[in-house]
Amino acid sequence: MKASKLISTRSVTTKLMTTASIGALLFGLSAAAQADNWRYAHEEYEGDVQDVFAYAFKEYIEENSDHSVQVYRFGELGESDDIMEQTQNGILQFVNQSPGFTGSLIPEAQIFFIPYLLPTDEETVLTFFDESKAINEMFPELYAEQGLELLKMYPEGEMVVTTDEPISSPDDMNNKKIRTMTNPLLSETYDAFGATPTPLPWGEVYGGLQTGIIDGQENPIFWIESGGLYEVSPHLTFTGHGWFTTAMMANQDFYDGLSDEDKELVREASDAAYDHTIEHIKGLADEALAKIQEASDEVTVTRLNEEQIQAFRERAPQVEEAFLGMTGERGAELLEQFKADLEAVTNE
Repeated sequence: MKASKLISTRSVTTKLMTTASIGALLFGLSAAAQADNWRYAHEEYEGDVQDVFAYAFKEYIEENSDHSVQVYRFGELGESDDIMEQTQNGILQFVNQSPGFTGSLIPEAQIFFIPYLLPTDEETVLTFFDESKAINEMFPELYAEQGLELLKMYPEGEMVVTTDEPISSPDDMNNKKIRTMTNPLLSETYDAFGATPTPLPWGEVYGGLQTGIIDGQENPIFWIESGGLYEVSPHLTFTGHGWFTTAMMANQDFYDGLSDEDKELVREASDAAYDHTIEHIKGLADEALAKIQEASDEVTVTRLNEEQIQAFRERAPQVEEAFLGMTGERGAELLEQFKADLEAVTNE
């Protein structure tokens, strides 16, 4: 679904759908629990990466048990904050939400927004997510404190910046209003880059770019393609500063209440969905970029060279310092392990 089709009606429609959908969920909550119909919401559109993960999870569950899984896409139950609240309240059993939004609950999750911490090489990134002690051992403890059972963290794609004019240096970012998620560290990143960070819900990004409320935004290239953002923000810059990461989790009370057999089923389904999704994202960025370039003659693509990247990378230490200031000793331990894990996979 193109974002351009939703500009004028999205806000009202989302509110109406949210009220109706949540009412239906609450009305049928007891019956659904008896029927083992599990509810799963994510942040993206049909065919996007989180949707691919959700449907692979659903397929595994339904093929290997009598349970069913109802998947809700972006907007059907509200924005990211809404579906997280519904999961914590037990209305939803599963949710997929990026650390960009979870950062308000779990400050340490903002580590993924320290620029130039993750490499840009796809194979290295994927190996890191498979093998990282920080991700697979430390993060689950942090999520559990918020009543969430972390099942999988996975990368979706390299972040690409789109703007109203071509960007090749921090100077070009001066006074640019760049949309950010409601994430303090991401705001710190764009402040360091010289831009004016402007938090805005995802549902308002297309209209914001179209009307000049914002001058740019960042997202994986497949979101830029599927959301039609290149139509109103045609200058794409590969800055190499990070990857978009997301997390799939369960309401912990729900998960703890499952039988051992069902816990194993959920784990196996999460593993199967992860493996399927990792295969899906390989080459996805190139495919999405080709679609964008075929669809629009106005699009420009800038891939920063090492000298240009260095000008941005020099701004990164102040973001790392801000992360440590927000997270204290636990953040320092996580960052130390994160860097050790990255070094291990880089030297393999």
